[in-house]
Amino acid sequence: MSENTTTPGPSPVLPDKPRRSRTPLIAGGAVLVAALIAGGWALLDGDDDGDVIRIGTTEGSQPHWQILKEKAAEEGIEIEIVNFSEYTLPNPALAEGEIDLNSFQHLLYLADHNVNTGDDLQPIGSTMIVPLPLYSEKYESVEEFVTGDQVAIPNDSTNQARALFVLEGAGLITFTGDPASPTPDDVDEDASTVVVRPVEASQTAGLIHDDDVAGVITNNNFATDAGFDLQGYVVADDPESPGAQPYINVFAARPGDLENETYLTIVELYHDPEVLESVVESSGGTAVIVEGYDIARLQEVLQDTEATLQASN
Repeated sequence: MSENTTTPGPSPVLPDKPRRSRTPLIAGGAVLVAALIAGGWALLDGDDDGDVIRIGTTEGSQPHWQILKEKAAEEGIEIEIVNFSEYTLPNPALAEGEIDLNSFQHLLYLADHNVNTGDDLQPIGSTMIVPLPLYSEKYESVEEFVTGDQVAIPNDSTNQARALFVLEGAGLITFTGDPASPTPDDVDEDASTVVVRPVEASQTAGLIHDDDVAGVITNNNFATDAGFDLQGYVVADDPESPGAQPYINVFAARPGDLENETYLTIVELYHDPEVLESVVESSGGTAVIVEGYDIARLQEVLQDTEATLQASN
């Protein structure tokens, strides 16, 4: 993983699909990934014992959690997975003490939550980065796109900004300036090849079959649900670039718990090869495991990202 930078920027395109790229400032706004399904949260394998460590996530059915629970049990640690059906719920639950840790978000999402709520939730360990890809049924390379082609992108602020940087890095759009958190208004339409079509994130994948849409940028979960070949993207951002640091997914904790030995052991167990193998398999081979980031380094990225968001507000 690349060294930390004072001002993180968006990721250039993957090196095995060479094309023009640059590293401007990081996208701001809210993050990740996904549509809001029905509200509320449900406990899996519930236990009210105060010694049980509750970990909140939005993907509680993924098999790596069971492997992690078994690894933790061998160390005398009992884990309960708390599954949330909306991305907006795990951070408030953590802040209010309803859960002990959560693992569902990248640092940009966490930064946006802290900036907008006044919470001070902190990363306690890294997990992975999942690239944000451009898919197309019509084209196999960026060079095949023609002027006026529509590309559907998520309309939530951070996914939208990240998607715009993917298109800009691929040479499909040009910005009128050097925005830290671009929106479609920052696109120089006369100098761009494609026309950006922002839609609800959950609708992006389905539009790949629309005759009027040449490509879609969609999150891994929607691509999976839609049956995409997750390796069949046209272009994606590079998860190993310095600009990808705000998109590192993390375990988050309350600020007073960063030295909790039990929590730190759980983070260490997540990086057990058997757990990681399951994580990568569940992602269709797209997840890039993030190693070598201690708490201080993750906090530095979080603080830089929060500062960038505050400056753009």
